[in-house]
Amino acid sequence: MNPIKLIHIDPMLHNAVRLKIMVALDSLESANFMYLCEITDAARGNVSIQLKTLQEAGYVEVSRSGSGPIAQTVCRITQLGIKALHEYEKELHKLFSKEASNEEESISVAG
Repeated sequence: MNPIKLIHIDPMLHNAVRLKIMVALDSLESANFMYLCEITDAARGNVSIQLKTLQEAGYVEVSRSGSGPIAQTVCRITQLGIKALHEYEKELHKLFSKEASNEEESISVAG
């Protein structure tokens, strides 16, 4: 059996917390920080670090308003982020379709 060769799996998105953030932001106009903490089931510090990483990559925009207990952090996915997420999804589909093809071949050869 030949090894499966992937064109490109974006390591920026191949992280559970970052991927959850990106999928959420892709389906929403924007999301606040606490909502992202809730849906990722991750600690605030971890979400903060992952958002900073995504922001540095140009995948999300983070805006802060207010200060103290009324401070609000709002996140939005960028066009670059949308493109990267959809490309990541296509690559995963390729991987799974190749694995399915390889399984079918091995079954027919063995049978």
